[in-house]
Amino acid sequence: MSQIDHRVIIAGLSAADRADLTGREDGPALVRLAVHGGLIVALGAAIALGVPLWWLLILPQGILIVFLFTLLHEAVHETVFKTGFLNRAAALVSGFLVFIPPVWFRYFHFAHHRHTHDPERDPELASPKPATLWQYAGYLSGVLFWRSMATVLIVNALGRGGDAYVPDKARGRVVSEARRFLAAYMALAAISAAAGSALLFWVWVLPALIGQPFLRAYLLAEHALCPHVANMLENTRTTFTNRIIRFIAWNMPYHAEHHAYPAVPFHKLPRFHDHVRAHLAVTENGYVRFHRRMLASLE
Repeated sequence: MSQIDHRVIIAGLSAADRADLTGREDGPALVRLAVHGGLIVALGAAIALGVPLWWLLILPQGILIVFLFTLLHEAVHETVFKTGFLNRAAALVSGFLVFIPPVWFRYFHFAHHRHTHDPERDPELASPKPATLWQYAGYLSGVLFWRSMATVLIVNALGRGGDAYVPDKARGRVVSEARRFLAAYMALAAISAAAGSALLFWVWVLPALIGQPFLRAYLLAEHALCPHVANMLENTRTTFTNRIIRFIAWNMPYHAEHHAYPAVPFHKLPRFHDHVRAHLAVTENGYVRFHRRMLASLE
């Protein structure tokens, strides 16, 4: 395997290949969203109706909800759909459901792309990856995520956000977005309390809490134990996994491919993988194997 820079790969693509790989469509995402969203609605209805063994549905419901993060992630790149409005709507709804404001996240995530796995500048590394078993358990629990997002929402809503990756011209939008999100969450909580209903807790909040460790385990594999270099084919891991995980994660297990060429829509990442397969420096055959490797690296 030769290790060449991702820029060389892209430069070596023909104009026809680049146009094909980056061409956007609405159809593939509408189909996937119909299935992903439809499953969430169906499981939520079954939980709400109290079907036999309904409590067994809370975990799959939670996994489906939290993996809407991968839709949010793609939507802020505006590659999910060809239609701009659909990208923005997908980002807003999925961001709301996973408690991540999309305007703020866009700037956070683009800084991550510009400085991928750079300990000094990548905002994802503001909180270091787990180095001990205790840190690993804390990361997987989701507690750090919930605390971080609560802080982001509250600080931004108060107009005290100082994230360097948010440009001055966007700070007003970030503040108003945080305020709208907090107001909506509080309104839903107040309506539920006034109605004496725990419906949202059972079909959304509790599933999200229970499902979060699965998303954390998935996300940890993207960059942990990768070298701190500039080449996207080395600093990011592609994880080979089954169709179910690729489906609910919107093909983001092809993560080195995504970082190498973010303009490629999710449904074309398997095609782009064929172009870079021989040059991927860090891959893993499944998430269980990655976590075994991760556990072996801990102090």
